[in-house]
Amino acid sequence: MQPAQRTARGRRATPAAALLIAVLATAGLSGCTGSDAKPGADDSTSGDSGSTVSAEPGRYNTLPEACGAVSAKTLRRLLPGGTEDDKAYDGQATVTYDIDRRDGCRWKLATPSGTRYLTLDFERVVSYDPSVSDDDRALELYEKKASAADIPDTPPSPSAGTSDEDESDGGASASSSPGSGSGTSSGKGSASADSGKSGAGSEKGNTGEKGDTGTPGAGDDESTASDGATPENPDATAPRRLDDLADDAFLNDQLITKDSGIHRDITVVFRSSNVIATIEYDEWSINKKDIPESEELQGNAEDLAQELTGRLTE
Repeated sequence: MQPAQRTARGRRATPAAALLIAVLATAGLSGCTGSDAKPGADDSTSGDSGSTVSAEPGRYNTLPEACGAVSAKTLRRLLPGGTEDDKAYDGQATVTYDIDRRDGCRWKLATPSGTRYLTLDFERVVSYDPSVSDDDRALELYEKKASAADIPDTPPSPSAGTSDEDESDGGASASSSPGSGSGTSSGKGSASADSGKSGAGSEKGNTGEKGDTGTPGAGDDESTASDGATPENPDATAPRRLDDLADDAFLNDQLITKDSGIHRDITVVFRSSNVIATIEYDEWSINKKDIPESEELQGNAEDLAQELTGRLTE
């Protein structure tokens, strides 16, 4: 009985062992073939869309509330003439569907002599291209705004710009029109921004500055605006890039006289990482002889821009 049992057991064990060997062999083969295929596929995809290609996100993932971004003290300086509890200082929020992507506010204060407007717009730029960072995309949009406003690529140099024009004209332009060279050296933007000042400055250079500055009210419209300007350096108030504001910034200045009232429009645009802020500061005058001055308006707009850069980093 015992030999027979051993034989029976041996017959039972032989198929089980063969099956086990077959299963192990199959698993080993499939494991080998799988490990050979997967690394190649992973390597090809990681090289194309891995972390080395994905661009970094921008610094900001939210925006400050536009109507609360300007301090009460600054608002009263930019929009003088209102009472302490004037509702005009509250501002009117811009309609937006995602305040983390865009937010804005608008203020208006009317006085007997005219009206001042202040508009603020925040835009947080997000790049949906993994190969382009949020900062780079914001820079592209900023440069489009600068190009549309005809802002020079580099800050103008008053002395160099004038000498280049004089040399190209063989000195004829300098001798024939001593005031016109400085008024046009900054390009198209400068002509529109200081049209009320550069022309009057050239006239005073021909007729004598002392006599004209002593009677500012007796002259024409341009003479009023030019009295406070510096004819030696008209580029100081011309449309230009601002080197000391955020990552990138420019200022545009336009004097508009085609409407029922005369107004000067100051625009400051600056980029901080992936946020673009736009300030529009306008002064309207009922009396066309009372031309809004560039120096005060530009100074107020630049001060506000500096204040807003601090709000972004809070």
